[in-house]
Amino acid sequence: MNGRVSLGEVGFIGAGNMAEALIGGLLEAGVAEARSLAASDVRPERRKHFTETYGIATFDDNRAVARNRDVVVLSVKPQQIEQVLDDIADVLDKSRTMILSIAAGIPTARIEQKLGGDVRVVRAMPNTPALIRQGAAAICAGRNATPSDMDRAEALLGAVGVVVRVKEELMNAVTAVSGSGPAYVFYLMEAMIDAARQMGMDDEIARRLVVQTVKGAGMLCEARGCSPEELRAAVTSKGGTTAAALLALTEAKVFQNLVAAIKAAHRRAEELAQG
Repeated sequence: MNGRVSLGEVGFIGAGNMAEALIGGLLEAGVAEARSLAASDVRPERRKHFTETYGIATFDDNRAVARNRDVVVLSVKPQQIEQVLDDIADVLDKSRTMILSIAAGIPTARIEQKLGGDVRVVRAMPNTPALIRQGAAAICAGRNATPSDMDRAEALLGAVGVVVRVKEELMNAVTAVSGSGPAYVFYLMEAMIDAARQMGMDDEIARRLVVQTVKGAGMLCEARGCSPEELRAAVTSKGGTTAAALLALTEAKVFQNLVAAIKAAHRRAEELAQG
């Protein structure tokens, strides 16, 4: 993507955490102005929060957000998508509006079928670190999405982290790897903190050490440009403490079990995609 991309008028259907992350990121990065953003939600407390915190227009009517927009972001749960598409189908200006869906597991073809085959759809899978502008997201193009649509989607999601482009057949794998990925890291952190507790460490000290260790490890991997395997080998001295820990992990087949767990997430994503 080259140069600055104009997003135009952007409406968010659903004012949950991910919508808030995106709106906050767009405003903080200067990618959009509050006057060009709007959101809808059934919850009055969320509408009030978005108006007071971000200064954007909010509505209890999805149609008001979908009408006369350049981008409509579907930031709702997968089980809500059918009702939302029914709500907005007859007010979309399909010659103008691009749909950006972050509803997990919903194929672009389902949205195209519901809204009319010529609608332009980009599908995305962000993750929760977007809440602190450290997200990882993948995007893919629907049948009618243009290069300009993809640039807009990348600019919007890029305000809160890293964006990659993939083919749609890989989106369920993205969901399994990075969409659900933070939970795997948190699970590892839970185990590290619990081990520290069992060895007599104070909870708060353990938490601080573990959080910084995970943060630092990720930043080191990024800064060095090395593979995780190389970095792991570099800190594993023969006969040392790290080697003892890794031997225990190997004997317990933790690596294989983690791979199996991620594949289980992938299977579930594919089931959700079937509706």
